[in-house]
Amino acid sequence: MSTTNPPAGLILTPGASADRDHPTLVAIEHGLPEITVERLTLGTTSVPRAAAKIVDAAAALAAKLDVPADRIALGGRSFGGRACSVAVAEGLGASSLVLLSYPLHPPGKPEKLRTDHFPALDVPCLFVSGEKDPFGSPEEFGEHVGAISGPVHQEWVVGGHAPKNKDDEIIGHIRAFLSLD
Repeated sequence: MSTTNPPAGLILTPGASADRDHPTLVAIEHGLPEITVERLTLGTTSVPRAAAKIVDAAAALAAKLDVPADRIALGGRSFGGRACSVAVAEGLGASSLVLLSYPLHPPGKPEKLRTDHFPALDVPCLFVSGEKDPFGSPEEFGEHVGAISGPVHQEWVVGGHAPKNKDDEIIGHIRAFLSLD
């Protein structure tokens, strides 16, 4: 499964304790030379504040590229991907979501799901996570991604929440999903 048309650009956001220079985000930018990639430092652990920064960054990138907002893909690692998905659920136009190591729930607390906004997601969504991610197992994702009304594609790589030496594989999944190959 992939998006119909490649996006004009991609906003990438890091996890809660990282910034725009996270090695995986840098590798993704270099691995997608066909589109404009903007890496964003969120500088907050507040989902509403992070979502507001993503809204502003998406508007700026759309204006820079002279395209409508729905030609911009959004995504990121862990908290950053969650904040992007919340921004889209709250009405931010986007071509698709690229969600890496999405934190379905805190480790060891599967009852504290971060999925309330899933039914409002109506864009194509790619989830790429480690098979042993304590923030959500393949089985747990299987139980919850059906609430998303847009098309969902899931890819699993060897590893945990921060899969080691998997950037090339992750980039391959993103390229296929965004119709860049």
